[in-house]
Amino acid sequence: MIIEPVARPLPGSLEPTLPGRWYTDPTIFAREQAAILEASWSCVVRSADIARPGDWEVATVGREQVIVSRNRRGEVRAFLNVCRHRGMRVCTEPSGSSRSLQCGYHAWTYDLDGRLVAAPNLTRMPDVDGARYGLVGVHVREWLGYVWVCLAAEPPSFSETVLGEVVTRLGDVRNLDNYGVDGIALGRRITYDVAANWKLVIENFQECYHCATIHPELTEVLPEFAEGWAAQAYVNHGAAFGDEVQGFTVDGSAGTARLPSVAAEQDRRYYAVTFRPNVFVNLVPDHVVLHRMVPLAVDRTRVVCDWLFAPEVVAAGTDVSASVELFHRVNVQDFDACEKTQPSMSSSAYAEGGVLVPAEHHIGEFHAWVRDAVGE
Repeated sequence: MIIEPVARPLPGSLEPTLPGRWYTDPTIFAREQAAILEASWSCVVRSADIARPGDWEVATVGREQVIVSRNRRGEVRAFLNVCRHRGMRVCTEPSGSSRSLQCGYHAWTYDLDGRLVAAPNLTRMPDVDGARYGLVGVHVREWLGYVWVCLAAEPPSFSETVLGEVVTRLGDVRNLDNYGVDGIALGRRITYDVAANWKLVIENFQECYHCATIHPELTEVLPEFAEGWAAQAYVNHGAAFGDEVQGFTVDGSAGTARLPSVAAEQDRRYYAVTFRPNVFVNLVPDHVVLHRMVPLAVDRTRVVCDWLFAPEVVAAGTDVSASVELFHRVNVQDFDACEKTQPSMSSSAYAEGGVLVPAEHHIGEFHAWVRDAVGE
C-alpha cells in the first residue's frame, strides 16, 4: 500500500484537497472499488423497472456485475452475474424478463431465488446441491422506490449509513418522507457518460462555489446560489426560489402541482442530499431529481438521472420538459466542468492537489471519508 504524505494545512481560509493521483491512479481506483463501492449500500435499479415477477436488470457495482430480479412472490433478489459452473455471465443483456435465469454456455439454469434447478446430466449427479451451487446472492433492500444492494459479507447498517445521510442533511428522515419518493412516477430519464473520476462528480455536486460561473439558469431560479454557498453546507436549509420565480423550471415558469405531502415550510425551496457513494437526490415542491452514479473506470463515470413526478402528472402526459430542461442543463454544465478538470489531475501542477475555499470546506469531510475507507 502506498501511503500519501498528508499536506500541511495552508494559512488562512484555504484547506488542501486530495492529491491529483487520487483521480488518475488505477491502483487507487481499484482500492476504492473494493473498500467503498462494493462495501457500501448502492442504489442500482428503479423498483418499477423490475415490477413483475421474472423481470431482471443487470447493474455494475465496483468490479462486479449484479443481477437484480423479482421472484415469483414479488420479492427482490440480487446475485453476482457469474455462473457457478465455468463462470460465464448468466445474463448477457442489460435487462429482460424470464421464468428462470439460464447460462448460455452449458445451460445451467437457476430459479428466480438463485437456486440451481437444471443442467445437462444433473440427474446423474445426485450429490449436487442446488442451493450450494446456486448463484451467489448479495444483500438487497428497497427504499425510495429503488433497489439498493451491498456486496459486503456483513453490510453496514442501512439506518446508520443511508438513512444517516438524510439526518445529517435534513435533520430528520421525515423531512424526506414528505416528498413521497417511493410513490411517485418516472417522467423522464437521461443517461450521461462523463469522462471524469467519480470523486470529481461528487465534489461538484456538493458545492456551489461554481454556480455563479457556470449555472446562469439555476441561479436565476435560486438567487442565493450565486453567493457560492451550497444548500448542503447547512442542516435542513432549502435554497429559496427567487421572488418572481413560479416554479423550478428552466425559465422560472410554473411547474406541476405541488406533491401532496410536501410541508408548507418546504414549498418554494430546493433541498439536496448526497448518499455516498453513488446517489444525489434533489427535492423541489413538485418533483424529485435522483442521480445514480456508476464509476466505470478511474476516468469514466456513468450517471443515470431520473425526473420523478406525481403519478397523475405522468399518467396524464403532462408536458414536464421545462422542469427537465433546467436540471439537464445543470447536469451538462457540471459534467463539462468535471471533464475539463480531469486532464489536470495528472499534471505536475496538481501533484500535491489544490485547495478548498470556505464555501467548499465540507468537501474536506468527503475526502477524509474516502481516505479512511481505503486505509490511508
